[in-house]
Amino acid sequence: MPATTPDAILDLARAFMESRVLLTAVDLDVFTALAGRTMTAGEVAAALGTDVRGTTTLLDALAAIGLLAKDDGSFSCPPGAAAVLSRESPASAVPMLAHSAALWRRWSALTDVVRHGTPVQPPEPERRERDREAFIGAMHTVGARMAAEVVAAVGPGDAARLLDVGGASGTYTQAFLEACPAMRATLFDLPPVVEIARRRLGSTGVIDRVAFVAGDFYRDELPRGHDLALLSAIIHQNGPEQNVELFRKIRRALAPGGRLVIRDHVMSPDHTRPARGAIFAVNMLVGTQGGGTYSFAEIRGDLESAGFTAIRLLQADERMTGLVEAFTPV
Repeated sequence: MPATTPDAILDLARAFMESRVLLTAVDLDVFTALAGRTMTAGEVAAALGTDVRGTTTLLDALAAIGLLAKDDGSFSCPPGAAAVLSRESPASAVPMLAHSAALWRRWSALTDVVRHGTPVQPPEPERRERDREAFIGAMHTVGARMAAEVVAAVGPGDAARLLDVGGASGTYTQAFLEACPAMRATLFDLPPVVEIARRRLGSTGVIDRVAFVAGDFYRDELPRGHDLALLSAIIHQNGPEQNVELFRKIRRALAPGGRLVIRDHVMSPDHTRPARGAIFAVNMLVGTQGGGTYSFAEIRGDLESAGFTAIRLLQADERMTGLVEAFTPV
């Protein structure tokens, strides 16, 4: 249990301050501007087109929390920080941080959402497109670090046809195909997302084994004839009725005896563990009509309602790495 002293509680209440300093620096591309360079606050402001006083205050705060170095009035980004925070770095976490900045807008309305039960209204189309790009980039940043271990935990065996439902930029499609040279895959997602996936997978060695199918799984049927389906980080955005309907579509897309694997938060029966999953449920509260995080018993019940059998928890959840498998009747 965390400390509940007055100082500890006040520290928790003020934690947003450092977070906002970081997210504003990412919004403005401060770290990209300073990667490999030393500049005064005035020079940074000129490069970014920002106010000198505001820029100086922001840079001092970033130096105070250790994300920048300040020496004799000039600022630089240490190599370790630049590797993570510069947009130009191959290991950049900027897409995930940009997604966090988008979440900030939703979470700012949490009090009203809890009071009235209505999620935050979607942003305007232009911002929605930027938020989608940030979200897809964020999912790749997270997924790329754990896709191989998820594939190993799934154990695809001799599965020949993978259906990646809501496959985003193809992070998991790529990992499965790299692990299974004889496998072919269908990536199904919204039309703009499919184009993102096509561009990203174009630089890999697996694109010739991927069929890209654009559609909306809330309205459209899924492509058929697969023996393995992956539903990765999707069920939390849905209410139970939506998940049952989606599971039914996946069952129709799978051959008899086909296998569905769900990757998501899998909560304890009281919905308090893992803690990340409980906090993530708040994200779904502010951002969706009926989404949340679910226990294994709840997921199993919805899968049974959709006609799946042999349902089991394949891997316990730590950081949205819970895996549940189910099979279509033979």
